[in-house]
Amino acid sequence: MQKQAQSSDASPLVLVVESDRNLFDVLTKRTGELGVRAIQAVTLQDGLEKNKAERFDVILMRDILPDGAACSFIQDFQAETQSPEIIIYSTLGDSEQAELAFNSGVWDYVIDSSPETCLPELLIRALRYRQNKSDDTASQQKEIRDQLLHHGIIGGSKELQSCIDLTVQMAQSDGNVLIFGESGTGKELFASAIHLISRRSANKLIIVDCAALPPTLVESILFGHIKGSFTGADKAQPGLIKQSDGGTLFLDEISEMPLEIQKKFLRVIQERTFLPVGGNNETKSDFRLIAATNKDLQAMSDEGTFREDLLFRLKTFQLDLPPLRTRRRDITELAYYFRDTFCKRNKIKRKMFSPDYLMTLGQYDWPGNVRELFQAIERSITIAHNSNILYPKHLSASIRIKVTRKKLQKQQESDEPLAQTNPFRLDLQDMPALKEARHKAIEAQEMRYLETLLNATDGNIKKCCEVSGLSRSRFYDLLKKYRLSATK
Repeated sequence: MQKQAQSSDASPLVLVVESDRNLFDVLTKRTGELGVRAIQAVTLQDGLEKNKAERFDVILMRDILPDGAACSFIQDFQAETQSPEIIIYSTLGDSEQAELAFNSGVWDYVIDSSPETCLPELLIRALRYRQNKSDDTASQQKEIRDQLLHHGIIGGSKELQSCIDLTVQMAQSDGNVLIFGESGTGKELFASAIHLISRRSANKLIIVDCAALPPTLVESILFGHIKGSFTGADKAQPGLIKQSDGGTLFLDEISEMPLEIQKKFLRVIQERTFLPVGGNNETKSDFRLIAATNKDLQAMSDEGTFREDLLFRLKTFQLDLPPLRTRRRDITELAYYFRDTFCKRNKIKRKMFSPDYLMTLGQYDWPGNVRELFQAIERSITIAHNSNILYPKHLSASIRIKVTRKKLQKQQESDEPLAQTNPFRLDLQDMPALKEARHKAIEAQEMRYLETLLNATDGNIKKCCEVSGLSRSRFYDLLKKYRLSATK
């Protein structure tokens, strides 16, 4: 359903997700006095449908509704292009729900026994903020999101889109960023993306792997040294901090930085000045700091192995990257992206994925995340030799064994015989709506058909059009849609 466009002079539009008609009427009367048009949705699902049909500026939601908790649906409401400001209100409040709401980026979580008295004033502030967002800013953010796509940040899941939204916001600031994520989730990729779309992109991105720094040289490598400061220092060397002047300094595996260096680095973050090894004069460096870790720094701080004051300084912004197993819908898109990239880079013919190959990819938990997925596909393409289609047998035995064990474990837990097991079973959080599932199935079949047709005709466009019954222009449109090429 296409959204109805609002003219620049149209009244602000507010969605109130509230099952109590009396409360909605009270709010409508107050918002009407403010020149605001309000629409009611009595359930969360009703609200999601209305949010797809209209461009709302602000969404007011009761914390608990007949079909669930509002906090669990925040990202679904924010997934639309015109991401609205969201205010959740509650008469009693819940600390866990409030934490989830704020982590999901709501405008506010209000606890008031009479929400109709406080919401109008809060709504005015949210609308004022909303109106300050110019069309130029929205256009600029869309351009930035397109840049991230070309940078290799792939996936349409709400978990990844939330990270992309935060990345775009962080890039407009010079605040310190702490990126947390399991190994292989793309911490360096996101750090690079933040630098790429920031005002510092014309200058260097200096990447430091703290786990690889030699303990005896870590201070010299970071801060630099003057000539003669230690044995072998036959000339002065600027450290990595100085080399990042004007650009971005990315400290990967920050948890591995020695405690004695953490103390010195804390002052560097505070003052942006430091003393080279053996030097008497302080040096300045204007850099933007991004740090990354796969460890719980708060737990390390509690144990005394990481400085708490440094932790506070690091996370002006915090970006939590989701593991691949929590965004399974991105696996197929990532697989096609890496296949295309790998085959183009190595100048080899692009191979097709069999349905059961993609199914196996979707059923594996990927403890090594995106990095492990890419390595598995590279291995499959390499060992497939003359086979134009990849099958599960082209995956490593360890992946296939773990997928099989997972199936058997689910069967035992549900006490279902093998013949009745549904290979398409998904976790409920990953289950798409029927309309979305049908659309994706049609697209997948179209892509397989086109790949098979191109392979059978050796990329002969004229022959492809004859066999498929498509016009040349329509055929090229489909090739562009699925990022396919007639050339081998």
